[in-house]
Amino acid sequence: MLESGGGSIVNVSSSAGLSGHPVNAPYAASKHGIIGLTRSAAIQYGTDNIRINAVCPGVIETPMAAFTKNNPDLAAALLKRHALGRFGQPEEVAHAIAYLCDPDASSYITGIALPVDAGYLA
Repeated sequence: MLESGGGSIVNVSSSAGLSGHPVNAPYAASKHGIIGLTRSAAIQYGTDNIRINAVCPGVIETPMAAFTKNNPDLAAALLKRHALGRFGQPEEVAHAIAYLCDPDASSYITGIALPVDAGYLA
């Protein structure tokens, strides 16, 4: 990217990187680390026309979220915290990543950690 004059990097963190998670502290710590790396690199490489951002998905219906199907009470409790009243789809995270990669649509955005979480953190 330095040789080609710039570009966009989108790291994948998690909503766990934007809040505390006492049940899975190592996971949350790793996701906080991704956000720290994203912000530091955005500052370091901004003048090189390299934009670096992160997306922070909430509960997305993937194999990783199978725990919601195995525990209906937990799923119901989590859904109550989602302003949109549903869990996300992988395509919705992909759309956010595509937006952040688009040099026209997001040319003035760098160093952010974008929640893609149906309002869970709101």
